[in-house]
Amino acid sequence: MAQGEFALIDWIKVRSRQGAHVLRGIGDDCAVIRPTPGRDMLVTTDMLMDGRHFHLHQAGPEAVGYKALGVNLSDIAAMAGVPKSATVAVALPRENTEAIAHGLHTGMMRLASEYEVALIGGDTNAWDGPLVISITVLGETTESGPVLRSGARPGDVICVTGPLGGSLAGRHLNPLPRIREALTLHSVTPIQAMIDISDGLASDLGHILEESGNLGALIEESRIPIHSDVQLVMRNDGVSRWDHALTDGEDFELCVILDPTDYQRLAGDPTFGPILIQVGRIESEPGLRLRQSDRVVRPYHARGFNHLCV
Repeated sequence: MAQGEFALIDWIKVRSRQGAHVLRGIGDDCAVIRPTPGRDMLVTTDMLMDGRHFHLHQAGPEAVGYKALGVNLSDIAAMAGVPKSATVAVALPRENTEAIAHGLHTGMMRLASEYEVALIGGDTNAWDGPLVISITVLGETTESGPVLRSGARPGDVICVTGPLGGSLAGRHLNPLPRIREALTLHSVTPIQAMIDISDGLASDLGHILEESGNLGALIEESRIPIHSDVQLVMRNDGVSRWDHALTDGEDFELCVILDPTDYQRLAGDPTFGPILIQVGRIESEPGLRLRQSDRVVRPYHARGFNHLCV
């Protein structure tokens, strides 16, 4: 590392925003932060690896830094929380170490500045392997508390906040965390359950069903919003547009579960209508089912991305 580890840390320190809640940031063995009284803390961690979650030579370090922070902010959004601070641990390749580190920081700070997230510490290493970056984000709940995965009930409405599928065409590098949307929605209505769509709607909705007591769901194929990027990835794989929308993952939209009365109240509101796209309902019978264009209901067994499967 031409610049040296401590010089790099100093470079990061002077370019990283802090906040009033940060009593001591980069520079000591630990950061010192002061949580807001009456709020609970949220903690989430995601690790991204070159060759698995991105290809550094194609994407560039700035895009990788942006994605690495963005996927964590999406987790905070899934609990209708407020992101506050982040720590970053990175294993940098020995070649072009300094340029990669600077690019990562630039990408992260685009989101950190937008959402007022303080970079308060982490760890830097260099090795002969590919780039690995792990970010931990600390957030806080609002006065309404966190939204969990476990509150869905039979009859509830299943919504998504935007189009799904085709993220591998490049959109996976540019997640748009739905933090503001989640906070605004949480301020006006109870949210029964929520999760961000990182592994595919089929998989992530399955987590809600399991955590809510082994419930089931009926998805209306005709209601699923499909991103135009699906056409780009369909050219070579022969997979249907519906399967792409349900299983591709890394959409980073939210799957929102609402009481049907609350949904009806909000669906016609211009603030919420565009981000509450009804795709189905929760049912008491376990399992995920898909009503297809022929109106026949069939079990749906496909699942999305799994980190432990090749």
